[in-house]
Amino acid sequence: MAEGTNGRRQPTLQDLANVLGLTANSISRALNDRPGVSAATRARIKAEAERLGYVPNVHARSLVLGSRKTIGVIVTNISNPFFSDLVSEVELQAQEAGYTVLLLLSYESADRERDAIDRALRSGLDGLIAAPVQERFNAWTPVIKAGIPLVLVSRELPELGVDFYSTDNEAGIRLTTDAVLALGARDVVLLDEDMPFSTIRLRIEGFRRSLEAHGLPYDPRHQLALVPPARSFRVSQSWHADDAYRVASDLLDRGRRPDAFVVGDDYYALGLYRALRERHIRVPDDVLVMGWGNHPFTRFMEPPLSTLLLPFQEVARRATRRLLDRIQGTADDQVVTERIVPELIIRASTTR
Repeated sequence: MAEGTNGRRQPTLQDLANVLGLTANSISRALNDRPGVSAATRARIKAEAERLGYVPNVHARSLVLGSRKTIGVIVTNISNPFFSDLVSEVELQAQEAGYTVLLLLSYESADRERDAIDRALRSGLDGLIAAPVQERFNAWTPVIKAGIPLVLVSRELPELGVDFYSTDNEAGIRLTTDAVLALGARDVVLLDEDMPFSTIRLRIEGFRRSLEAHGLPYDPRHQLALVPPARSFRVSQSWHADDAYRVASDLLDRGRRPDAFVVGDDYYALGLYRALRERHIRVPDDVLVMGWGNHPFTRFMEPPLSTLLLPFQEVARRATRRLLDRIQGTADDQVVTERIVPELIIRASTTR
């Protein structure tokens, strides 16, 4: 077997051929989806290749010829402002180090994520930065088996035991919730996305802890307003203000009049503002509103939206630096987990 960049032994075509009792030519044809191999044999070969952590074609050659000076970035959707900014910063950091970046998208689909991982493996990348879909961690085990350095951002998969960098979602939501509670709010609603992500779970947990720290009970049936997971099916825009508008309108029309809303993204605040305005509920006189993300339009909302400035540049810088250290063999053996606390931006939506 050939030796990988991190010292792990890499299986070759001949290794697969020996294990399966086939020729190396048959193995190559099956792995590259060429004719001449039955469907059953092709499936058996691919399953064994995945089990052994076989690295196809280009990456295998790069192990012999040396680094290709390319890193991959797999994110869900670059219309998500956080990911578009993060990718831009990763590209800048990589370029300064002499690396190019290959961008791959999963669109919140586990199948597309698997395809992106397969393409990354076939492209002979030196390393990967990824924001996983989080539906199944074992989709990433071929990357680990291949010895390709992997750093996760935003969404965590602890089972993989790899470096991870993110905004501190729990601390961030506590900052926003504490801010409205300090102004006297006692009935607070969290308006966030209904998706099974670690980022959202941490925000809900931080929200609960903030309420309880102020002596207030937490009842998710009363204090959570979840926006449908539309971005699984939409490519052009990560969040939609109209989704939040419908959820907020329904809540208000059922007679709920909270003292404050804390939202999981500034786009949701756009929809919320409209729902409040149509019902003659004034911000901040009748209700406080706190955003998340500090998107450029927040300064121009009426009133300007209090929000959080997310540390995407610092997340990208640290993740890229760690990945390059892994690639170059200068990183220590410790698995790093860092969550960076965002900055609270106070504007008129939470001032009285």
